[in-house]
Amino acid sequence: RSKIAERNEVVEKSSRRKIGGLVSLRLEGRRIVETIDPQAERRALELAGCYAIVTDVAKEKLDADAVHARCMALQKVERDFRAMKTGLLEIRPVFVRKESRTRGHVLCCLLALKLSREMERRLAAAFGHTGQDPHAVTLPDALAALGRLTLLTFEVAGDTTGDTTVTRLPKPDEHQRKILDALQVSMALR
Repeated sequence: RSKIAERNEVVEKSSRRKIGGLVSLRLEGRRIVETIDPQAERRALELAGCYAIVTDVAKEKLDADAVHARCMALQKVERDFRAMKTGLLEIRPVFVRKESRTRGHVLCCLLALKLSREMERRLAAAFGHTGQDPHAVTLPDALAALGRLTLLTFEVAGDTTGDTTVTRLPKPDEHQRKILDALQVSMALR
């Protein structure tokens, strides 16, 4: 291979790994020699573990805090669409043919999303976030715990027709009760 092809390959690999501003690479014979820019290395270490938001909007129109707020809002919107499509709500696939039914389905999904966000907010207020406490109660955890509350149906003994039944909801356990209290849901138990 020619020296130009080898040099182009080194430059291409350097740019693909995004180290071009930190390290300069050159060929010396069959060896790749690197030279690290100490100032660039120091700047990179200062930003290690951080993220940077770059925008082409002028500072007069949008300051740094507003840019950050908009990006965080966009992240929430993307998370909501992901939850609606593949996560908790599964808006797809829609097997309806009429536009009004499709719109109704999407409206129900948006209302369910709003409800799930409010439930997340209340659970976080009561139990904290998983970032703070790995044992915090998340919405899927709460739904799984509350999913164990099922109606029990009993046939009344001594009924000759067999038509008399009593349906009861069992008393929630302590964990379920804490979740219900956090969600501000009262259950009418007889």
